[in-house]
Amino acid sequence: MKSLPRKCLLDTNVPKTANLAVDPAKVPEELTACVYACVEAVEHVIRRGGLVLDADDEIFDEYRHQLSLSGQPGVGDGFMKWVHDNRWTFPDADRVTITKKGESYVEFPDHEGLTQFDNSDRKFIAVSNAHPDKPPVLQATDSKWWGWKGALAEVGITVYFLCPDYAKVKYTEKMGE
Repeated sequence: MKSLPRKCLLDTNVPKTANLAVDPAKVPEELTACVYACVEAVEHVIRRGGLVLDADDEIFDEYRHQLSLSGQPGVGDGFMKWVHDNRWTFPDADRVTITKKGESYVEFPDHEGLTQFDNSDRKFIAVSNAHPDKPPVLQATDSKWWGWKGALAEVGITVYFLCPDYAKVKYTEKMGE
């Protein structure tokens, strides 16, 4: 795996996928490398910091609803507890203000290739786009993002696929390409 970025956003599926490492025997073979890449990414963010969030806690709330605030039993749950305990110590520049606009955000890029982008994931793109450094979004298993990576790159947003082979195969299966 190439080196992980210093600053980034983590799609919720990254810590959720990392949680699968709790019981490796239940992880499907095609996801094994992905699970460990997600564990590495989550541990990197906890160790180095650099997580970028929105100022109104929309990303935090999504994490809170899908991960355990107790920090147990998985690595992703440990990440949740770390975010809870540390988010107010992040630099102000890394707590980005985004503005709701219907089901989207003012800061979400206007690009024809992104019109079908999932409403629930737009906050990650809006935060990246509004941040002065346009930090990458780390993505694990949501294969739809594979189809949007070109349009996102055209507006200056990088998606760092932790599981590129998995995402590409699943995207191809879903889209019949």
